[in-house]
Amino acid sequence: MKPTRGQRISRRELQRLLLVAPAPLAAALLAGRLSGIALSQESSASPEATPSLAPTPECGEDDDLALTIPQTAGPFFTPDSPERTSLLEEGVLGTELHVSGYIYSTSCQPVPGAFIDFWQADDDGVYDNKGYRLRGHQFADDEGRYELTTILPGIYPGRTRHIHVRVQAPNGPVLTTQIYFPDDPGNASDRIFDERLVVDLSSEDDRLAAFFTFVLQDGE
Repeated sequence: MKPTRGQRISRRELQRLLLVAPAPLAAALLAGRLSGIALSQESSASPEATPSLAPTPECGEDDDLALTIPQTAGPFFTPDSPERTSLLEEGVLGTELHVSGYIYSTSCQPVPGAFIDFWQADDDGVYDNKGYRLRGHQFADDEGRYELTTILPGIYPGRTRHIHVRVQAPNGPVLTTQIYFPDDPGNASDRIFDERLVVDLSSEDDRLAAFFTFVLQDGE
């Protein structure tokens, strides 16, 4: 049974629910070895598509409410990105990725209206440093929930696959961090990779679905 909006479920329970798409499937995709399922290299998203909803974090589970660790912004951050929930546009090719989750405080309270900014490399591992391709920000809803439609990032030289993120509670300090993908071959050699920032990953039809909850220090 898939979790529904408002249902409280721990990260460990979520992993069990995602047995329809076990980790080896995601690992094979990320390693470029998937042959049984052909994932589109061009977005096939439609306005009618309804993505799966991220489960609400489980209060009291240490692994779900651990403070999200900061990481470097890297050299390619660009301020004033456009507000949008989809980074798909003409010319953006790759495996479609739907990222969703919540922004919570360490006291297990959602952070409505939290600012969240994403930027990433394209399918070839290249960042757009002149415009705003594969860059965008949004605000969490009343339940602290966010949703982003993008593509699986390519491999930037010397790094594993990752997406950069900045998160900020209203009037709070900015948390700058990155999220990663399970079983990616580059994780072991990446100098700043941290398993605490790995998303829960599954497949949905022709795309991937990633779940991650950002946890901010209570009162920030």
